[in-house]
Amino acid sequence: QVVESGGGSVQAGGSLKLSCAASGYTVSRSCMGWFRQATGKEREVVAIIDSGGISKYRDSVKGRFTISQDDVKKVVHLQMDSLRPEDTAMYYCAAAPGPGGVVAGLGGKPYEWKYWGQGTQVTVSS
Repeated sequence: QVVESGGGSVQAGGSLKLSCAASGYTVSRSCMGWFRQATGKEREVVAIIDSGGISKYRDSVKGRFTISQDDVKKVVHLQMDSLRPEDTAMYYCAAAPGPGGVVAGLGGKPYEWKYWGQGTQVTVSS
């Protein structure tokens, strides 16, 4: 249902672009999100793009990360610029096409994340 790609290793200040290929539902009608989990830490929401195309970001990535979607190709991207060592984590793509799933959100609005990818590792060295 959801497959991530594009992770890797980069030096601080560098860029990476993650992609999330979705199948089985219409990306533009689903809320899509990127999450990350660093070693020893809880999973956190990084960015969300809702069914109306509105994007939200956690404060620590605002101005550096950009989430976008291509409904024709059923792909959601996360462009990550000015990467920092603290961005190092496993990044997961998730979809919230409807009720059911892990509840999480940004800005006080929760979504139910039903489909999850296997994750792609991002490592930023100083």
